[in-house]
Amino acid sequence: MDILGLSTSPSSGGAYALILNEVHGNRRLPIIIGTFEAQAIALELEHIKPPRPMTHDLLKNMVQAFGAEVHQVFINDLSEGTFFAKIIYDDNGEEREQDARPSDAIALAVRFDASIYVDSEILEEAGIVSDSEHEGDLSATPKEQKQTEEMSKLEKLESELQTAIDTENYEKAARLRDEIQKLKS
Repeated sequence: MDILGLSTSPSSGGAYALILNEVHGNRRLPIIIGTFEAQAIALELEHIKPPRPMTHDLLKNMVQAFGAEVHQVFINDLSEGTFFAKIIYDDNGEEREQDARPSDAIALAVRFDASIYVDSEILEEAGIVSDSEHEGDLSATPKEQKQTEEMSKLEKLESELQTAIDTENYEKAARLRDEIQKLKS
C-alpha cells in the first residue's frame, strides 16, 4: 500500500482520514487517525523539518541509535472498528515485531521509507474499490466538478497552512495564505 492522502473527516469530530491505496490493485483503505498523527505523517510527506524533533522523529532517532531499522508495517487486524498494526524491524540482525496503532506505525514507516502492508481480509472487509477511470460524480456538471476541485484544493491549502504555522515555517505560511486568498476571490 502507499499513502494516497490525508483529509479531514467531518463525521469524526475533527479527526483525519488517512487513505491508503493498493499499489497493485484498485482498493483503498480509509483509516481514521488523530490530528497529531496526521500532522506527523503530513510533515514527513511534505519534507518539512520542524526546528525541534517531533515525537516520531525522536522515536526514529532512538531506534537507529540502538542499531535497529524499521522495514515494514503490517496492518493485521480489525476488531470492532479499530485497526491494529505491527511494526516489523531488524534489531541487529534479528527480525522483531512491535504492536502499534496504525497511525503511529505509518508515521514511522514514512520516516524509514518502509513498506506498508494490509492483511487481505481487512481490505476485503473495510476497503473501498476505486474505479480510477471514473473518479468522482459522473452526474455532476462541469461547473459543479470545478467547484468541488477548488474546494478540495482550498481544504488542502488550509491544512498545509496550519501545518506551516504549527512548525513555525512562516515564509511558507505567508505564501499559502496568499494562495488561499487568491482562490477564495
